[in-house]
Amino acid sequence: MPQTKHLINRRTLSLMKPTAFLINTARGGLVCEVDLLDALQAKRIAGAGLDVFETEPPGDNPLLQLDNVLLTPHTAGVDLKSRDDMALSAAQAIVALHRGEWPAEQIVNPEVRERFRWT
Repeated sequence: MPQTKHLINRRTLSLMKPTAFLINTARGGLVCEVDLLDALQAKRIAGAGLDVFETEPPGDNPLLQLDNVLLTPHTAGVDLKSRDDMALSAAQAIVALHRGEWPAEQIVNPEVRERFRWT
């Protein structure tokens, strides 16, 4: 979203302690990678853990060359159990809605409740 692009930038990184680690497993565009690279190289923060990048795939991104950056693939929900659990949760929510119940724990945007109609 335009409001969150580069939410983590030179200013916000400057608020972090030198012992801090930035972890981004959300979206690559949240972090201004140029500013992060500068903060890491200057040791203004201790390190970063990333599984997303502004440009995917990251190609020859200089962050890939730093010793104080841990990189992982963005695959947190790809195992069979996670897939099955997500499918079961979705099915349970559908059954609850059909019964006229509101599955609050499975609804991430509760403002739709007042407009929801099972038809």
